[in-house]
Amino acid sequence: MKITNYRFGTIEIDGTPHTKDLIISSGKVIDNWRRKEGHKLQEEDIATIIEEKPDVLVVGTGYFGRMTIPPETRRTLEAHGIVLKAAKTGDAAETFNKLQQQCARAAAAFHLTC
Repeated sequence: MKITNYRFGTIEIDGTPHTKDLIISSGKVIDNWRRKEGHKLQEEDIATIIEEKPDVLVVGTGYFGRMTIPPETRRTLEAHGIVLKAAKTGDAAETFNKLQQQCARAAAAFHLTC
């Protein structure tokens, strides 16, 4: 799975555009991803990812990086042995693509706006 383009509000995965926040996990795109509190990533928002236990979780925090990841969410990921790589969504998309080339078991959660 490869992110072929990202711009504010739209991400293309293997050439297919998506305009809602999404998760990529186990080779599937889970579209229209919602969080309990829009700009705050909580454990329950990524419960399905935690259950699948990828090696790495790449989080796109938005075009301007406005989504935050509280310390308790970070601790939960660490306790499950999941490395967190968070960045503005454009940079996170590049990181995800690089991890895919390295054959890492990576999941991603992307906020597409703000």
